Amino acid sequence: MNVSASTLSLTVADVDASREFLGTHLGFQVAMADDGFASLTREDAAVDIVLLRRGTEVLPAEQRDREATGLILALTVTDLDAEEARLRAAGAPITMPLREEPWGERLFQMTDPNGVVIQLVEWTSPDQAGGQTADLSEDTAMRVITPATESVTVSPNATMAGLAAPSRGSAELSTWTVAMEAGATGPEHSISREQVWTVTAGALEVTCDDRTEKVSAGQTLVLPPDLVRRIHAPEPAEAHVAMRADGVASVPGTEGTRELPWAQ
Repeated sequence: MNVSASTLSLTVADVDASREFLGTHLGFQVAMADDGFASLTREDAAVDIVLLRRGTEVLPAEQRDREATGLILALTVTDLDAEEARLRAAGAPITMPLREEPWGERLFQMTDPNGVVIQLVEWTSPDQAGGQTADLSEDTAMRVITPATESVTVSPNATMAGLAAPSRGSAELSTWTVAMEAGATGPEHSISREQVWTVTAGALEVTCDDRTEKVSAGQTLVLPPDLVRRIHAPEPAEAHVAMRADGVASVPGTEGTRELPWAQ
């Protein structure tokens, strides 16, 4: 078999939105386009991309309503720091900040308007990119993280104190504490990752998916991803929260996502 080119086909709700995103932020050019279809390319080694509108009849019937979820488009680049700075300055939605994995991979992620996750990657050495086993002994050592004042975020409704996070030594998870005064109520929002809340003092009333639960000290609440929730403190309360480090927030009625500073 001789492969002359590679193409990634993505089924999305809005072809124009993804086409504009990939062209504006990543330099993809339109090779061909029609109603509900776009073929994108670059002049370098990046994979070609075909965008198909959900429901188009060119797809088999069982695939027409599926969208490109659970997929990561990973592009290996040079000077990752410069790319991250350029994209932030351009207002690109960076949904996972730049991080370095123990095996030598540096990366950050964006999410396009159709929810396609795009990852830019740089390897610290060619051997690691080629699959060689790295020496992980130092990077996988046990760490002790001490709370610091610069990791505390105060909002009108709560105080969040960051504990473990990628910027403070963890690789996969973020944890933080939340303190709320009696009567405080946070805004409606959703989070892209599962969260686990353990109430350590007082009680919280959590409304999620039209259901309200009172969670008292010593109890743990699991909040599924992407469901709108609101958290109210009927009395002074404190909680410990854990989630995957790449979780971001969305607010109903607004566009885009928001990073959680205390979780970065």
